[in-house]
Amino acid sequence: MPVVVPAAVVVFGVLVWRLRRRGALSPLSAALAACACVYGAGVVANTVFPIYLDMPGSAPSWSSSISVRPFVDYELADAVQNVIVFLPVGVLVALAAVKPSLARATALGALFSLLIETTQYVSARLWHGGHVADVNDLIFNVVGAMAGYGLVASAKRVYRLARPARPASGARPASGADSRN
Repeated sequence: MPVVVPAAVVVFGVLVWRLRRRGALSPLSAALAACACVYGAGVVANTVFPIYLDMPGSAPSWSSSISVRPFVDYELADAVQNVIVFLPVGVLVALAAVKPSLARATALGALFSLLIETTQYVSARLWHGGHVADVNDLIFNVVGAMAGYGLVASAKRVYRLARPARPASGARPASGADSRN
């Protein structure tokens, strides 16, 4: 955490600066940037750390730092957790992207997850990180990003369908009689 929180503050500052430069800074865009930074810091803190200075002597799982066989030795609880953890990726794409799309949410979820899994593998091999890089995590993280995007897209669609139709601009209200007679 001593590294993650200052990094998140710096990233937030950069995001706000970029939004201001583009003329897109608003309370909503700043709130979305803050949410993205808090979310990113939480994910990094929980997926990269702990890093141990000395490898525990009695843990056999330390010899294996990667799992590449999908759906083998993977529990439903882990799958659900990974989907939930990556829901915000899709939500943020749907709310904050200039051109939001399911493809963008999927790509960002895959890239972010691949970065996490690669970091976990490297930290396990070089610095005794406490996590295993797992292809199943990648799969279910992407599913979570897609589901997050789908939730927001569905909510937007329901909102559009539920709100009353507005008359077209320049249209007269119906009065039952034509005033030109």
